[in-house]
Amino acid sequence: MSLVVIGSVAFDALETPFGKTDKIIGGAATYISLSASYSVKPVKLVAVVGDDFPQADILLLQEHGADTEGLQIKEGEKSFFWSGKYSNDLNSRETLVTELNVLADFDPVIPDSYQDCKYLMLGNLAPAVQRLVIQRLINRPRLIVMDTMNFWMDVALEDLIATIEMVDVLSINDEEARQLSGEHSLVKAAKKIMEMGPKFLIIKKGEHGALLFHKVKETLKIFYAPALPLEEVFDPTGAGDTFAGGFIGYLAATDDISFDNMKRAVIHGSAMASFCVEKFGTERLLNLQQEEIEAREKQFADLVEVIPATSAQPA
Repeated sequence: MSLVVIGSVAFDALETPFGKTDKIIGGAATYISLSASYSVKPVKLVAVVGDDFPQADILLLQEHGADTEGLQIKEGEKSFFWSGKYSNDLNSRETLVTELNVLADFDPVIPDSYQDCKYLMLGNLAPAVQRLVIQRLINRPRLIVMDTMNFWMDVALEDLIATIEMVDVLSINDEEARQLSGEHSLVKAAKKIMEMGPKFLIIKKGEHGALLFHKVKETLKIFYAPALPLEEVFDPTGAGDTFAGGFIGYLAATDDISFDNMKRAVIHGSAMASFCVEKFGTERLLNLQQEEIEAREKQFADLVEVIPATSAQPA
């Protein structure tokens, strides 16, 4: 089914305890598209770059299943650039440089060939821009998934809430869920956030896995997916976007938006994110084999496998 992804295609410069990079390809839409491409092709990309963005990197996206008709190239302007440094435990990071450049006045254009969109992934961007994409689609997609961050809660809360009202699934981390809801309990936070509009909520907990919530009448359904213990974690950049791409790619490929299938999509997204962190940037996502993905998904399934309890018999 037709999948449209909006977000940033950008340059990143990264530093972790395991090394550092110069400018490499990054951005939310890049990670989402690469991850989703292992489930569905093409991934129809809506983004903007400057004329400093290498043609080789655009070809790389195309070779991995991205339709780049919706990728604007602004002559005489520079691409978005972010530089960050991670702490020794990789749980926190310091932003060193942020240059919005072409993202400062991004006006998304939806090509006619994208108007058949059935699944829409709104990568992290200004909520007003995310909302424009929804409004510029002639027909409402079957499923709209939105990712956001605490920055927009600080500087554009009204816009953010107006956009959240329009989506089916919201994906945020635990810190963001608490800030958005004003609740410390993630269960209470989920209930409050879903009152804003989304039918489903994903709360990402980094190395502690992810929670999927769905409210049916007065019953709150909850699914928990653990994070996979990895021997090597080099760079967490893009892990959340890779998760989102795996999640919506799986749903688009199976064309099933039931809660049970979303559970499977969460596992698939978690598996894709676990690959992402094993190398710098997008490197690990570029040449995955289907057998690797299936084996990783089985590792996740084995983590939560429970042997049925037997009744204790009196001695």
